[in-house]
Amino acid sequence: MEMIQSFFSKLGDYLNMTLFVLGKTQFTLWSVVYILIMVSLLFFLTDKFKSWIVQGLQKKKNIGIGISEATGSIIRYVIIFVGFLMILQSAGVDLSAITVLAGALGIGVGFGLQNITSNFVSGIIILFERPIKVGDRIQVNEVLGNVVNISPRATTVVTNENISIIVPNSEFISSTVINWSHTDRLVRRSIPVGVSYGADPEIVRDVLMAVAAEHPGILKSPEPQVLLDEFGDSALNFLLRVWTDTYTDRPLVFRSEINYMIFKKLKEQGIEIPFPQRDLHLRSGFTQEKEKGIEGQHA
Repeated sequence: MEMIQSFFSKLGDYLNMTLFVLGKTQFTLWSVVYILIMVSLLFFLTDKFKSWIVQGLQKKKNIGIGISEATGSIIRYVIIFVGFLMILQSAGVDLSAITVLAGALGIGVGFGLQNITSNFVSGIIILFERPIKVGDRIQVNEVLGNVVNISPRATTVVTNENISIIVPNSEFISSTVINWSHTDRLVRRSIPVGVSYGADPEIVRDVLMAVAAEHPGILKSPEPQVLLDEFGDSALNFLLRVWTDTYTDRPLVFRSEINYMIFKKLKEQGIEIPFPQRDLHLRSGFTQEKEKGIEGQHA
């Protein structure tokens, strides 16, 4: 019994041993362990709470995944900030010591944390202004894909090859960002088609409009358009303009499916897709020199 009491007595001495002093607060081993455990629990619970909020908002009408994720993230950060202050108070930490921590952080920023701070601030701006949101189809620099997660430091973008690319948040603030689905997922695609000069343009237009009417991914409103774009060197060049909201992130697949249908229908109508043609003109001097060369061979 005495050994057990001695063990707990020594354990209490170790836990109450002062590790360092910050401001007017003495940090013991127990206070540091307590803060670490409570902060870890705070992050875990707020993550679960964020998921609950996002799922709840998505069940309501007219609330997309981007708005739900942004709302959940902002609420989570607020709770983490308030909860962290409460944990420090419950651990007996003098909050005036935070000013000392802020000063130390400022020195750290001066020595190499500028990028981390910039990305964190950019993440807050993204969540509030929402130039991008989860589910958007975006392109920044050479990265093209769908936004799947926005964290305080970086944003995760998944490409069509299922490759996850981690983009620092500052890139979305300092660089030009193309957002294909900023307001909605409705986009217009233009499919070029070249046919021979022997084809009737009216029939070609009807064929292309029939393709637009049959493809399930092409919207009826806004209406498709067929434009006679130009009189090319070898072909009449048309443009089939169509709108879609289901193939926003699969433009190549969309164009391929339409091209298959166009080729099939043009073939059924006997309309040719011509090869490039070039006219070759020979100068008379070149012909005379060639004839002299042939005569010299026979001499």
